[in-house]
Amino acid sequence: MANVLVFAEARGGELRKIALEAVTAARQLADATGGGDVHALLVGAPGIAAKATQLGTYGADVVFVAEGAEFATFARESVAATLAERAKAGSYRAVVIGFSAQGRDLGPRVAAKLDAPIASDVTEIAASGDTLTVKHPGYANKVVLTLVLSGPMAVISVRPSAFTAKENAKAARVEVVAAVPASTPVVTITEVKEGAKGRPDLGDAPIIISGGRGLKAAENFKLVEDLADAFGNAAVGATRAVTDDGWRPHSDQIGQTGRQVSPQLYVAVGISGAIQHLAGMRTSKTIVAINKDKEAPIFKVADYGIVGDVLEVLPAFTAAVREARKGQG
Repeated sequence: MANVLVFAEARGGELRKIALEAVTAARQLADATGGGDVHALLVGAPGIAAKATQLGTYGADVVFVAEGAEFATFARESVAATLAERAKAGSYRAVVIGFSAQGRDLGPRVAAKLDAPIASDVTEIAASGDTLTVKHPGYANKVVLTLVLSGPMAVISVRPSAFTAKENAKAARVEVVAAVPASTPVVTITEVKEGAKGRPDLGDAPIIISGGRGLKAAENFKLVEDLADAFGNAAVGATRAVTDDGWRPHSDQIGQTGRQVSPQLYVAVGISGAIQHLAGMRTSKTIVAINKDKEAPIFKVADYGIVGDVLEVLPAFTAAVREARKGQG
């Protein structure tokens, strides 16, 4: 049996969705290697311990909690040192981290401290005996790479939404541990600016409505927002061309140089399907494309396609969603 350690990411005193997905992935891995334990490290400002029991309901057997005022922001050096020391102290086959902004920073630091291999942006994990095999998209999502991880321990960062968080009712044991202070902080965070509230984050949203140049003008993005509002739990994304033109903030950009997302439903509105954009959303569970050009590359990856003028299709689509939700209410 092999135990697995998870970094449970939190922000603003709340667990992030990727934390529950990482615990689920770790639970699957532990079960595949003989039914080992899943231990989670939860780091945050004073009061974060109140969220520890939630990790148990998704498969964690033990939750280690390190609280400190410095963790109100992402104290990266201390978090990395604390996670690495916890990994060294236990008998772990793997350390699982979310492939989020924090995870991309944290993963290589921890792997270096552990002298362990790291696999990033992982969408599948399998175990056979002492061998760990993972898959992740490569070459702008044109291929899926299979990696075999050797050595006694490995660091694995999982793509957001690639693993569906599953409840697995447990009463996790919670232990308070001391954080390892950073000897010489290299980076000091002086201010954190949050984006506009009211919609879920692109990495957390089950549904994303994304717009491209086919919308013709910035003011037509209101149609995308209306459709997102009709669903009620959708985020709004955009292509690089749109953000470069100033139609949307760069934080909305999805693609090779933007956010990588894997929602349950991705609606591409007026997006041609350039390879750079596909790299950020190709692993979405269901893709719906709306474009007036029936030869647009986006239709090659779409599960459903609508050929038509987005300015005419979107209002009808929005009305249909609102009517369907009214029937559910």
